[in-house]
Amino acid sequence: MENVRPTVDCGKYPAKRVVGDTVPVRAAVYSDGHDLLRACVRFRQRGQKQYRESQMRPLGNDEWEGPLTLERIGTYEFHVEAWVDHYDTWVDGLRKKVEVDSESDVDLAIGAALLKGAAARTKEGADRDRLLTAAELFESTAAPLQERAGRALDPRLIATARRYPDRSVATRSAGFSITVDPVRAGYSTWYEMFPRSTYRADRVHGTFLDAIERLDYIAGMGFDVLYLPPIHPIGLSFRKGRDNALVADADDPGSPWAIGGPEGGHTSIHPDLGTAADFRALVKAASDRGIQVALDIAFQCSPDHPWVQEHPEWFVRRPDGSIQYAENPPKKYQDIYPINFETDAWESLWQELKNVFVHWIAEGVTIFRVDNPHTKSFPFWSWCIAEIKAKHPQAIFLSEAFTRPHRMYGLAKMGFSQSYTYFTWRTEKAELESYLTELTASDVADYYRPNFWPNTPDILHEYLQEGGRPAFMIRLVLAATLSSNYGIYGPPFELQEATPREPGGEEYLDSEKYEVRRWETSDPRSLAPFITEINAIRARHPALQRTRGLRFHTTDNEHIIAYSKMSEDGGDVLLIVVNLSYEHTHSAWVEFSPVAVGHHDSRPFRVTELLSRRSYTWEDYWNFVKLDPHHRPAQIFRLEPE
Repeated sequence: MENVRPTVDCGKYPAKRVVGDTVPVRAAVYSDGHDLLRACVRFRQRGQKQYRESQMRPLGNDEWEGPLTLERIGTYEFHVEAWVDHYDTWVDGLRKKVEVDSESDVDLAIGAALLKGAAARTKEGADRDRLLTAAELFESTAAPLQERAGRALDPRLIATARRYPDRSVATRSAGFSITVDPVRAGYSTWYEMFPRSTYRADRVHGTFLDAIERLDYIAGMGFDVLYLPPIHPIGLSFRKGRDNALVADADDPGSPWAIGGPEGGHTSIHPDLGTAADFRALVKAASDRGIQVALDIAFQCSPDHPWVQEHPEWFVRRPDGSIQYAENPPKKYQDIYPINFETDAWESLWQELKNVFVHWIAEGVTIFRVDNPHTKSFPFWSWCIAEIKAKHPQAIFLSEAFTRPHRMYGLAKMGFSQSYTYFTWRTEKAELESYLTELTASDVADYYRPNFWPNTPDILHEYLQEGGRPAFMIRLVLAATLSSNYGIYGPPFELQEATPREPGGEEYLDSEKYEVRRWETSDPRSLAPFITEINAIRARHPALQRTRGLRFHTTDNEHIIAYSKMSEDGGDVLLIVVNLSYEHTHSAWVEFSPVAVGHHDSRPFRVTELLSRRSYTWEDYWNFVKLDPHHRPAQIFRLEPE
């Protein structure tokens, strides 16, 4: 047996799926000679004693496939087992001899011995009696040879004998594993929001209770994950002012990522946001609306964090005795101390960091967006995530690592459920097609789940800066339809906030990272209705609830990108066509054949455009589209069932 899949790095790491998935396990299975083979997938959930089996079928050219249905969250273990099937080989040979009238009593005697062996592997019952009766008939010369041979080829007898194969010399592959995550790990719609900016007119700092009042707005747009930046106390030492100014005014709130103060650290709540009871009320109110709260976990400290005094060994000290603050030249972050993962006291450090997750899980949070995990110890993440998921398999970890591909993929292999991507910087047709093909049609898809974000508090791409409302609509459609997991940083996204702090930069002017902002979510210019429409289409169509099943289609205009998404069962097929130009109307001929997505070659065929709710009959495989970015830069067609 060779090339068993899905596997990651020859089984060093588990593949990833979500609960309810049926995974096609494949392998190359072959042996010497011409005997027929049989194979099965043997699997169990980790911790169970007994294996279950799923029969594999030959696909041709020594490739075999068998289904593995993942019924529960956790870890599944599986391997492939294969054997030479002497009974199947005998039946195949007898059938060929019968076709040319060359069967003999010796042939049937061989079959009788095989049936007796199968009977010995049964328990007492009807199958055993049926097999022994057939064996006795084969050995008897009282009945004509042709009659006995015909009985040997009876499909019912063959099916009975096949249930009891001789696997005494079966070959077994190495063992592999699959991490089975909650459905929301594979399909989620994120909304990032600073709770301190939800304040009412009579206050200057929002609270968790104010954030509860924003939940209906968020749920109404169709989001199911509310992601909050760090909610912990913020340090005073070297606090940054507005727009990352080195000196803060007395009323500047500081950056939430400068974590820790006299009130506590990573397991404490900023007093201006409310109490622990208020936070629990927010988590419950969100859950009542079908929303899970996700927390930002940033393992770094302000100079005022309790760890700085209690565990100085966890930080790097420079020759002058001062603690090394964070730097990304030319940027300096004097208000943030990185943690030293090379400390000799790494065991106590690891345990304390793991306890941060444990604390918030106890508070009702099971989704975590982890800040810059690539700047922390990779072995730590492998250990920590495994420890957490062993007791809390429903936990989901999103890796916010914008770094080189191998690092990003490595973090996914080590356990991160979802990952930020390069999507934000992929704006041209060719680079989108190349990148998405890598993510969905290579081995990467077995362990790396992309989460697409058009914007974040740190990233305002020039495409959004220059393109205005059409650019925001284009990027929303692409993120929401190319990936089953996507998110936006709002309200800046729906309100189309697009002014950078400086030309050529990606930082927002008046960045919410350094000041409290008041947002008019009822602004009539808001994209909230369009976002609601797109998210409703995602919720109705299984094709958009998985990143797999993506296929690009040819267009005759480089400004028009076309791709289809298909549900796992093939019953839901969507064709998405997007104008990538935010300036000009573009038209194109788009090639789309039902045959290309596994349907019959039928023409004409019906499609329904989901945004306009208009139906069309397409007479051929090439069809014309025209997209005005200032009106609707995209069309989403559903292939109607035959």
